[in-house]
Amino acid sequence: MNKTGTRPGRAVYTLISLLALACSAALANDTGVESTLPANASASTYGTGWQCDRGFRKADDTCVVVEVPENAFLTDSTYGFGWKCKHGYKRDGNACDPVTVPANAYISAASGDRWLCDRGYREVGETCVPVKVPANGYLTENSRQSGWTCERGHRAVDDACVAIEVPENAFPTTGAVRSGWECDRGYREVDGRCKAIEVPEHGYLSASSYGNGWECDRGYRKSRATCVAIALPDNAHLDFSGNDWECNQPYRRRQNACALGRP
Repeated sequence: MNKTGTRPGRAVYTLISLLALACSAALANDTGVESTLPANASASTYGTGWQCDRGFRKADDTCVVVEVPENAFLTDSTYGFGWKCKHGYKRDGNACDPVTVPANAYISAASGDRWLCDRGYREVGETCVPVKVPANGYLTENSRQSGWTCERGHRAVDDACVAIEVPENAFPTTGAVRSGWECDRGYREVDGRCKAIEVPEHGYLSASSYGNGWECDRGYRKSRATCVAIALPDNAHLDFSGNDWECNQPYRRRQNACALGRP
């Protein structure tokens, strides 16, 4: 009986029964998980399932021992081989072979399983040969290509660095520009020369090296070689670019006007 002298109601007995069933189900579930664990495995720390112990890897629904070859070490991964070769060795099937380092080379610190040429040498096959730097050139860090590049004002032609003929109103460049020069601001390349850009009224020089070299001020749009004022229809405003217009909501564009309803 409770404090009032009455017996507990049916609802109390029902609640107790449900709690007992929940505990039994949880216990059965835990028992089921444990019973499905293969040898040399443990329940996953996160989520459900299981994972192999260190020194073992998954193979179907079992955990098999990781056979670590000579000059290798165990990894924390339970997938794949479960081991990696030591620094200075590279994997060859299920073995670790020493990296053969040619003269004038060293083992890569990043991977540990390949070699790189010393500065001043470049890779040719399985060897490192001296880089022949031409006049007006200098060494680069790339040992897989020529190993050199030309100084400013010169460009590579075969195995030499030749002087760049820079036209008037231009300057020499380095990098991906084939000609080796670019036009000064206010000029653009035309047939190998730098021609002055004619900026129309209500226009300004653009930073782009493509096109005609100029853009129109806000409120104007291009029309051939000029900038013409944009005529805004009723219920419209200049768009983001400032060189065209769009209708105010909820109006929609209909040719050169803004109207309500579908376009």
